[in-house]
Amino acid sequence: MDGPCFCRSVGEDALDLRQPQTRVLPLVLASPHSGADYPSGLLAASRLDPVTLRRSEDSFVNDLFGAAPKLGAPLLAARFPRAYLDVNREPWELDPTMFSDALPNYVNSRSPRVRMGLGTIARVVASGEEIYARKLSFAEAKRRVDALYYPYHRALRRLVEETEAAFGGYLLIDCHSMPSAASAIGGETAADFVLGDCHSASCAPRIIEATRAFLAERDFAVAINAPYAGGFTTGHYGSPRRARHALQIEVNRALYMDERRFKKKPGFNRLASDMTALIAHLGQLMQDTLGELQQIAAE
Repeated sequence: MDGPCFCRSVGEDALDLRQPQTRVLPLVLASPHSGADYPSGLLAASRLDPVTLRRSEDSFVNDLFGAAPKLGAPLLAARFPRAYLDVNREPWELDPTMFSDALPNYVNSRSPRVRMGLGTIARVVASGEEIYARKLSFAEAKRRVDALYYPYHRALRRLVEETEAAFGGYLLIDCHSMPSAASAIGGETAADFVLGDCHSASCAPRIIEATRAFLAERDFAVAINAPYAGGFTTGHYGSPRRARHALQIEVNRALYMDERRFKKKPGFNRLASDMTALIAHLGQLMQDTLGELQQIAAE
């Protein structure tokens, strides 16, 4: 997709699932924030123009990692935008100040993400501007969660379970991009990639080290867990002791796109080729790793 759609209604086509002809690799790839189909209801309720709304969007990330199905691994992407609903959150991380009515007791209104304005339904876009011109009702939030959040995670859960059944485990790669302004660590070093494993809780050390080394060999600057350590997806689906691994990859947008015009740069295809090679590399690593784990379990 080279540009957004500002007219689509939310429906059954809210997810883009690309399956391989044959499941060859013990990998699942997900792109929760690359969606660019902006519902008319969001535009009507927003105080922002359509271009500003896109600042939270991980534009073209689904294309960067788009070779996964050809290599033998499924790729799941949300078509709806992060500004409408963020599936890399708990289902009910909501800011009470955004709503005209009281929220149920099960809502998590005190998470750090809610305090930043970036809950399941965001209060602000990534650059800090308030999204809504009016307060929402909880019924609106519930409709979004029921129609989009749960179907996304049902699909993702099915993919990782199928992969685990076929291979004895899996690596879920959660694919994201970051604004170039957010890529500096401590205001000094700009990272091309940030790898997140929830501070060693969501995947085996050899996986994140192999990813770091692969990227460093290609002269990319790589940071680990700073400023992004992983979100709900990596923490929820990653359990290394059960051979369930999850790794978050953040790509600096300046590497592949014009951040003001939301256009791919000429170097996009080269970076996509690097990501294709990374998928193949991690797929082979996982095949070797899972084989070792299965042998140990059989002894």
